[in-house]
Amino acid sequence: MSDFWILLTGALVASCCGVLGVFLVLRKMAMIGDAISHSVMPGIVIAFLLSGSRDSLLMMFAALLFGLLTTFLIQMFQQSGIQSDASIGVVFTALFAIGVVLVSLYARQVHLDQDAILYGEIAYVHWNIWELGGVNMGPKAVWLLGTTLLIITTVIGLFYKQFKLCAFDPALAAAIGVPVALFHYLLMGLVSMATVSSFESVGAILVVGLLIIPASTAYLLTDRLGVMIGLSVAAGVASTFIGYGAAVVLDASIAGCMVCAAALLFVIAFLFSPSHGIVIKKIRLRKLA
Repeated sequence: MSDFWILLTGALVASCCGVLGVFLVLRKMAMIGDAISHSVMPGIVIAFLLSGSRDSLLMMFAALLFGLLTTFLIQMFQQSGIQSDASIGVVFTALFAIGVVLVSLYARQVHLDQDAILYGEIAYVHWNIWELGGVNMGPKAVWLLGTTLLIITTVIGLFYKQFKLCAFDPALAAAIGVPVALFHYLLMGLVSMATVSSFESVGAILVVGLLIIPASTAYLLTDRLGVMIGLSVAAGVASTFIGYGAAVVLDASIAGCMVCAAALLFVIAFLFSPSHGIVIKKIRLRKLA
């Protein structure tokens, strides 16, 4: 039964990240996911100190606020003339360092260390269950990720045209009256939610891989947004199953193997994609020659 919960949790993480990752890749904001995944750490620690629990909604809210703060600061520095990559580096390293200092000062005696937040361990997810009226409802992470996925799909579904236009042509979106800044921060808020929801299972660092790699794989395979989202989720879920199988055989980190599996799928797409694959391009050139 533990295998089922591990695979379900991994599939939910991959689905949440797969949907949002497509918009990050299309908007050339891939490293924003990395920045948010690190910079929400102070919010998590502050929420833990206030509530005394890692399972509170306050932690999700605090992480969301720090995710939005990260986006706001990066945007502000860019508008002030600082280069995009430098802005991202300054903001996320500073906030992440603050989080590490807070952990070392106030949360050293509890299970809120750097390893727990950065790397996670999906193998233990079935032990942290949610009981309702004495009834075992299953792992808390599954319910949290399921709720997050529902919110993400609902928001993207309701404002699909706006997100699509902002991703491909933000100038046109602004010209026809779409509040580009609002949808930018809304997307960043969803990324923050997905990141903090995934801490228990894959950690802050590895969630970046699931945000970017499956979406990049899908980007190589299609030019249609709807198909790209579906392929991104499919690649992420496939990585979950392949990575879990590899982890069992190798007796290695499950989350790490999942991201390695995602990277392997990306390499295959990079080599054999119908439109972008290197091998396919060489075959076409030989035929033409």
